[in-house]
Amino acid sequence: MMDCRVVVCIAGVMLAAAGPAPRDVPAHAVPVPLTASPQLQALIEKPLNPLHAQVPADAAGWKRQVSDAANSILKTYPGMEQRLHVSVRRVVIAGVPCFELTPASVPPRNRHRLLIHIHGGAYVLYPGESAIGEAILMAGIGHFRVISIDYRMPPDHPFPAAMDDADAVWRAVVHEHDPANMAVFGTSTGGGMTLLLVQRARAEHLPLPAAIAPGTPWADLSDTGDTLFANAQLDNVLVTDDGWLDAAARLYARGNDLKDPRLSPIYGDFAGFPPTILTSGTRDLFLSNTVRVQRKLHQAGVEAELQVFEGMSHAQYQFDDRVPETQEAFGQIAGFFDRHLGK
Repeated sequence: MMDCRVVVCIAGVMLAAAGPAPRDVPAHAVPVPLTASPQLQALIEKPLNPLHAQVPADAAGWKRQVSDAANSILKTYPGMEQRLHVSVRRVVIAGVPCFELTPASVPPRNRHRLLIHIHGGAYVLYPGESAIGEAILMAGIGHFRVISIDYRMPPDHPFPAAMDDADAVWRAVVHEHDPANMAVFGTSTGGGMTLLLVQRARAEHLPLPAAIAPGTPWADLSDTGDTLFANAQLDNVLVTDDGWLDAAARLYARGNDLKDPRLSPIYGDFAGFPPTILTSGTRDLFLSNTVRVQRKLHQAGVEAELQVFEGMSHAQYQFDDRVPETQEAFGQIAGFFDRHLGK
């Protein structure tokens, strides 16, 4: 039998690799696209996020990093809440801390509707109120009432704590609200958890939401997908799957296989999913995650829309409410929910 291994030379070391040979792409400069709005161009031209190379050595290091990130992002929320006229209050649902976000103006068609938000942050970042940025945007731009789940995270609470909390909240809210009037949304880890929540709710014979919006979902925690390599060092948010991101995945997984469908929903079943709208960008490291999810949904016969923004790195549509692409992204999601939720 013919040996189909490919031998690759890296720094003078011969390595045997299974499968086709990788493509060697010459180093080249990639300009900021002038086809993006000036506000988005300012985000695109920012330097690479230094976090990608800062892997904590122990639990104390992770906690310091989480605290620093939370304190930094919290400074941006008061202005956004004021501009979008959104109020925030703490609530507890099924023993899980949450935040309720209410826009100053709720149109009649949304008065009986409720959105559930699951935040991102690689299962590690943004505890407490630092997680509600995307929920503020959805409440303010879409004029929906939103519940944002403050789920438990590692290093103290690894897998499956986050999903246990999300499941507990969903179980509680579907007993008090008509699921036909409810949707679930979230970005990155929140997008992956949105998919996992539907798969888990279906397995537990719970009602499903009427629609979902998993933004650039972390649907595969393993290093699988074309843009994990094609967009490495081009995405200035995640930068690369190596280093910090891989460490965060393993911290949460607690020794479980990263391709376990309970961690990576792309390997699960998408039959019977509600209508779905996905969001990504052309420079997003998780663009492949996003399009792979859309393909799985289409193969399962599920309505699945995909919006991809020019030049955008991972999750940049939720960084600043003053960016036109942010207004467009959440406007499209709100319109999708409006078409699929009951009144």
